[in-house]
Amino acid sequence: MAERGAVSTALLGIAGDITDERVLAERICRACVDGLDIDGASMSLLTASVARETLFASDATAALLEELQFSLGEGPCMQAATTGRAVMVSDLSDSVATASWPAFAAAVVERTLVGALFVIPLQWGVTNLGVLDLYRAGPGELSQAQCRDVFAAANLAALMMLDLRTDPDDHAGLHDGETPWLDPTLGTHTEIHQATGMVLAQLDIDATDALARLRAHAFAHQRLLLDVADDVIARRLIFTNEMR
Repeated sequence: MAERGAVSTALLGIAGDITDERVLAERICRACVDGLDIDGASMSLLTASVARETLFASDATAALLEELQFSLGEGPCMQAATTGRAVMVSDLSDSVATASWPAFAAAVVERTLVGALFVIPLQWGVTNLGVLDLYRAGPGELSQAQCRDVFAAANLAALMMLDLRTDPDDHAGLHDGETPWLDPTLGTHTEIHQATGMVLAQLDIDATDALARLRAHAFAHQRLLLDVADDVIARRLIFTNEMR
């Protein structure tokens, strides 16, 4: 039997002791940073059908990686969640490895010192709970032992989170037959919800198109979606049909 890794061992040590999912996410991310050759970690609840919510980011860079994916609507986190497969990119300058999300990769290279990303889906059976994002400042692969450890830890993390969240696919509190009025992948980003509603009213368009206009503006001006939303709410930015 393979020796248990440092991250898996740490998670087994806290199993059953935590009743708050944000605290649990923090402990899981801290265990990854301490036990693996990485510089930061974040955890998001993300399903293909309902909600995305960042539970914890270990530092400002990890948080920025999350925000960039929200802003651009693409990235390894979304790829891992929708495919159910890990995304292991040891060198972000490799255009072949990042071909599925070129805008995100370019933004990361431009705005951060991140050289490698490892994103592991949190799954238990057919249930997709979210993703665990790990980054390293410099390029390079995880060792075979570390890969075994992080995949085992992801399975443990999914089971622990599932114990706390009895119905992970009903995060928004929706019942059968109901649909959210806004793009559900926004999770708890209330500022973006509010700004989308304002753009919806300003342009007399639906919520999907309003969010697309916000994202397009953020991309064109190389800004975070959340920052653009703040400007809309503060009325520093008003959308018109003539804007491009």
